Amino acid sequence: MKRLRSLLPLLLLFLVGVGLFASGVLDRFGPSGIAAEQHLLLEQIATYPLLAALIHVGIITAAIATGIPGTVVLILAGGMLFGGLLGAVLSSIGVVIGASVLYAASRFAFGGEQPARAPALVERLRLGYHAHPQSYTFFLRLVPVFPFGGVTVALAWLRCPPWLFLLATAVGGSVTTTIESLLGAGLADNLARNGTIDSHLLADPWFVGPMFGMALLALLPILLNRWRSRRAARLRTPPSS
Repeated sequence: MKRLRSLLPLLLLFLVGVGLFASGVLDRFGPSGIAAEQHLLLEQIATYPLLAALIHVGIITAAIATGIPGTVVLILAGGMLFGGLLGAVLSSIGVVIGASVLYAASRFAFGGEQPARAPALVERLRLGYHAHPQSYTFFLRLVPVFPFGGVTVALAWLRCPPWLFLLATAVGGSVTTTIESLLGAGLADNLARNGTIDSHLLADPWFVGPMFGMALLALLPILLNRWRSRRAARLRTPPSS
């Protein structure tokens, strides 16, 4: 019974996530959905700016806290509707709050003692985390190597200190969220100028720039592994006499 009570927050978050996913919110706020209702949504934002901002933060918070897939679609929508800068700020707030809720629920579920058998993702992260906890935590938050929600639960299992978790989430989450929001703003600009999202995007620096940034983040683990391999090879090679 005690074990069930400790799992209750995670179970509630899971049920909320299922409800969000089944509601079709990701489809409505995808690029095609925004394109169909852009004028109406922009009018509502202009009429109720504070309420609209709070709703966006709330949706991002719920999506991140429940770990539903496709949250990037909502962040893109924020950039399309609020602009790259404001959309990034609002989405970053939602990301930090949502990740903190999931982290707290996971810590509560795991209790004071860690289970004897760690989840598969935790095992993959354990060695790197214990070797360099600060730098590895920032790396995991900055580079989308693993699912965002999965990393949050894994860091909770590894007993990542709350201050480190919050700082890494705020910094790393803000970087990726800003890139995705700028990407959404580029989509909205193309939609406003051409009436549709088409191949003109490829000539838009506000679209190409964020895409290049996402590509660099995706390549960072490969570059880091190559650097580590070359460094290890140099250390193994004895100096010539």
